[in-house]
Amino acid sequence: MILKKIAVALASLLLLTSCSATEPEPLSALPQYETQELKWRDCYGNYQCSNLLVPIDYADLSVGAFSLALLRYQALDQDHRIGSLVVNPGGPGSSGVDYAYNAEYIVSPEILERFDIVGFDPRGVGDSAAIKCLNDTETDASFAADSKPDDETEFALFISDARDYFAKCAEKTKHLTNYSTLNSARDLDILRSVLGDQKLNFLGKSYGTYLGTLYAELFPENVGRFVLDGAVDPNARNREAMLGQAVGFESALNAFISNCLKRSSCALTGDLPTARNQVIDLLTKAAITPLKSKSEREVTESLVLLGIASALYDSASGWPVLRDAFKEATLGSGESFLTLADQYSGRQKNGRYLSNENDALQVIDCLDHNELETVSVFKKGVTEFAEQAPIFGPYLAYSGLACRYLPNLGSVEQIEIKKLNTEPILIVGTTRDPATPYKWAQSLTKIFTGSILITLDGDGHTGHGRGSTCVDSAVDRYLLTGITPKLELFCAK
Repeated sequence: MILKKIAVALASLLLLTSCSATEPEPLSALPQYETQELKWRDCYGNYQCSNLLVPIDYADLSVGAFSLALLRYQALDQDHRIGSLVVNPGGPGSSGVDYAYNAEYIVSPEILERFDIVGFDPRGVGDSAAIKCLNDTETDASFAADSKPDDETEFALFISDARDYFAKCAEKTKHLTNYSTLNSARDLDILRSVLGDQKLNFLGKSYGTYLGTLYAELFPENVGRFVLDGAVDPNARNREAMLGQAVGFESALNAFISNCLKRSSCALTGDLPTARNQVIDLLTKAAITPLKSKSEREVTESLVLLGIASALYDSASGWPVLRDAFKEATLGSGESFLTLADQYSGRQKNGRYLSNENDALQVIDCLDHNELETVSVFKKGVTEFAEQAPIFGPYLAYSGLACRYLPNLGSVEQIEIKKLNTEPILIVGTTRDPATPYKWAQSLTKIFTGSILITLDGDGHTGHGRGSTCVDSAVDRYLLTGITPKLELFCAK
């Protein structure tokens, strides 16, 4: 998952790496973690739960340990069990425990027969030493706040919100700079070890592909059967990545509009450029006079945009609701836009948020691409963003600027990824993926020597498990046998 919002910017999952910093202690110094015994207990009916201890700071083991939440769905055919398949749904901030709880829906019956499906909440997420910044009321205000500063007064408020946000994170969360994905990748190898698997078998979606890529950089010899779907380019710098994502959402919106215009019930009219201008006009008006909702929550410009982005993740379920949303907007109602935005953010009707995913995303995202570019660089980039992605670009142009105000960010370790020589892996890319543009899958394929790219010609985010027999059968065959297609596959639904 990607497009997330804080009071200072619409932020996304994009990660990047640069120069190396402090070297962590070698894994040989971690026997107390690598050899720990997991105490599994029955939970949630057919599942097992446990906790994994990992070092808070790999460079200083004396700091202490985080406890990570685990959930396992045991292979139905234990006599012919291949091993564990660790799964991650994306984020950063999404719960791997929740994802594994849906094991019967995320993988095929054949995979359930032969693999233990294991999910874990990465450090900072869910029940794993959760990052905490805002309460529910503050989170509501954050999502609704202006994410596109148009003048110096709005920009000053933007910066003030950023400082306030990370000050609250630092106040409520200890060890704030130890929550990077690089450390989660190290945690992943400890998990592999205590599960008893010689090599890690891994299914990573979206941001999960970045986690898997960092793991392969750190532990290439331990890479087993890897499926990386909705790929992130690990070497894209923050501005490049944000622009790529803005263009990706723009392209996905164009596909939606083109489809909508073919329907007599579509509230958008005219040709594609005309309809796009109607969307821009709606956002402009919502910035001045928010749309109404049944709950009396104001549906602001930022919530409208987040609702649009949310719908673009899945053309089957999201597009029909988005069509309704544009129709309702002609009557001054933002009810469906708000529903879409709340579905994405995890907000419940009672005003509670299901998890800490929004806070975890903001902090981990900053730790992962620590560039600290100047304010002037961001301001100069707004024009380019608006030119290449007129609808989404202005809202994503300042993504990453808020990170400047996360304390001690400059000390966080970074690495550069070049070529990765591992066992053959599968990379899946969807041609009109709004959140992880298809070209990122192509870039990641070049990084993993011996990898095979599976292309899904379609709309929506990620390709596996979305109705393409071509994609799903290739993934299943690979996970069950270790055999990749001989050539790249191009699949249609």
